[in-house]
Amino acid sequence: MREAGRMLATVLQVVKAQVASGVSTKQLADIAAREVQALGGKPSFLGYQGFPDVLCVSVNDEVVHGIPKAEKIIQTGDIVSLDFGVTYQGMITDAALSVIAGKPVNEAHAKLLRETERAMLEGIAVVHGQVRTGDIGAAVQRVLDKGKYGIVRDLVGHGVGHELHEDPNVPNYGRPNTGPWLEKGMTIAIEPMATLGTDRVYVAADGWTIRTQDGSWAAHFEHTVLITQDGVETLTTL
Repeated sequence: MREAGRMLATVLQVVKAQVASGVSTKQLADIAAREVQALGGKPSFLGYQGFPDVLCVSVNDEVVHGIPKAEKIIQTGDIVSLDFGVTYQGMITDAALSVIAGKPVNEAHAKLLRETERAMLEGIAVVHGQVRTGDIGAAVQRVLDKGKYGIVRDLVGHGVGHELHEDPNVPNYGRPNTGPWLEKGMTIAIEPMATLGTDRVYVAADGWTIRTQDGSWAAHFEHTVLITQDGVETLTTL
């Protein structure tokens, strides 16, 4: 999983650097496919429950699970969320980030990205052997509630490793000292999804893309982490 995580982080940074006005979301997915193949990994999302590509690319009011399309062209100022999974020697890692295309940058959008990433990092910071999912959710929620962001509740973090989605669920909200206990050796994905408006979402007509009900823009950050006795190791970072 460490190796899969390094591959994933490498690919995401390459793809992130290519996000620009005039680039199609399909081009980004094709870059991810080439890069992961060159590194010796396999894309975890391709064919998962019928998903048709290797990378989820979600733009603006699309929260997650956007299908890459040649006709979907990124514009200056768009928030582009990239969600990717890598399988290596049978083990899976999962990570995501959001980026704003081009300049100038809308400050409210930039702050949304900063605070969503910070919420993820605060969630990771409380992880250790014998932590509970509610402890993680509460840490994430504190950051996003302070910023008055919508916390998407219909989608949550999760266990990951042998399968892309495993128990337990790891919500991005909660109360300390509640929820399932987590133990050292477990691997989980922590992934806050925040919006500038409502927390309510719906599935678009393509059957995959999750969008905000009010059209507000969203951000998504995710890392796969390994729980250790006295802390945490982030697997999907360089």
